Amino acid sequence: MFEHRVQHGWAEVEDYLSNAVVRPGPELARALRSAVDAGMPPIEVAPNAGKLLKLLVQLSGAKRVLEIGTLAGFSTIWMAQGLPDDGRLVTCEYLPLHAEVARKNVDAAGVGHKVDIRVGPALDTLPLLADGEAFDFVFIDADKQNDSNYLDWAIRLGKPGTVIVMDNVIWEGAILDNSMDEINAPGITAALEMLGQDPRLDATAIQTVGTKGWDGFAIARVV
Repeated sequence: MFEHRVQHGWAEVEDYLSNAVVRPGPELARALRSAVDAGMPPIEVAPNAGKLLKLLVQLSGAKRVLEIGTLAGFSTIWMAQGLPDDGRLVTCEYLPLHAEVARKNVDAAGVGHKVDIRVGPALDTLPLLADGEAFDFVFIDADKQNDSNYLDWAIRLGKPGTVIVMDNVIWEGAILDNSMDEINAPGITAALEMLGQDPRLDATAIQTVGTKGWDGFAIARVV
């Protein structure tokens, strides 16, 4: 796994912000513990990023959310909490074990009735969603090699005004030197180029630091 480096103070500031401002509930702490117990890698979004996803869902007025990359359901819970009670979140998870853990977590968080977990390769699942209602909000946080493919599907499954958030777009600066991570960095760089050049999108990217190291996210609107 690519190593993300945390400098002194980043984690402490993040913890302070989480406790003082974000204030995640016990259902989210449960999801984090379950991921550790299941031996999952610690690659879920930080609490402040999860709260941002929730607020973006609410600010966009989304009723249908698509997530690519479920893990233990930490970000899933945040976004589902931002949906109205009749909202719907479809999340794609490659591994059955992760999907099983996530199902228990979203149910325990009281948002299970909003969440549909699809198991299998996302690029097999996404075409099956094309006949349904368009998504209002899409969060991409899966294998980086396919970021551009996921981004294309997000556009195709969205509509004008759909908000797309893509995680892990700085990757310790490897976007400037793909040799730092020849597996993931080329896919991230290609997606960033697409975000800037595809006429279907209007986008920006934001750097972040914290317990996930030096990273960031992109946010785009389908035009």
